[in-house]
Amino acid sequence: MDAVAGSDGIGVLDLQGGVQEHLDHLRRVGVAARPIKRAADLAGLAGLIIPGGESTCLSRLLNIFGLDTAIRQAHGKGLKLWGTCAGAILLARENVGETPFLGLIDVAVNRNAFGSQLDSFNREALAPTVAREPIPLTFIRAPKIVRAGEEVRVLLRLDDYIAAAEDDRILVTVFHPELTPSLAFHRYFARKCGLNVAGDDAGLDPDWTPLSWTRFSLHV
Repeated sequence: MDAVAGSDGIGVLDLQGGVQEHLDHLRRVGVAARPIKRAADLAGLAGLIIPGGESTCLSRLLNIFGLDTAIRQAHGKGLKLWGTCAGAILLARENVGETPFLGLIDVAVNRNAFGSQLDSFNREALAPTVAREPIPLTFIRAPKIVRAGEEVRVLLRLDDYIAAAEDDRILVTVFHPELTPSLAFHRYFARKCGLNVAGDDAGLDPDWTPLSWTRFSLHV
């Protein structure tokens, strides 16, 4: 798919959560990336990442700053979206037992499906559409996607739940790709946005560490 006309890269919603880690991964794949704090910041973007964090807090901040309406409007004009963990909850059309928020992709999520923060875990899995090799996955107080609509493609199914899915303009993952050395999902989303990326989908970035993002934190 083509990028939005005049687009200048991918933004990361900068209200709460893993903002710098996403920016680091995007820059590692050669994509222009910037934090997004205001509705005006959305202008010219090809894509927007809504990162993990706390979904209730994020929804309130989006509402306070008018970004919920702005994101819906920009998405209607072609902006691609990717929600990771809490971001996936905010984008889902159905939130089991709770009121959905943005409701832009036809999936149902079950918030905190794995339990508390202490039940966070790591594992590996193969998502053939995204990468040729197994990808490391980090789950932190993660939701589960428990239903996907007819127009939604399942990219990764694990056990009794869907871990990654997409439609033509939205990607959702219940794990945190930005907290691993794998750049596969960031490359995949950038291509979904119509952008060129560096490198290929195989393997891990040997230069990445859990603190790599700090080299950019003073420059955004």
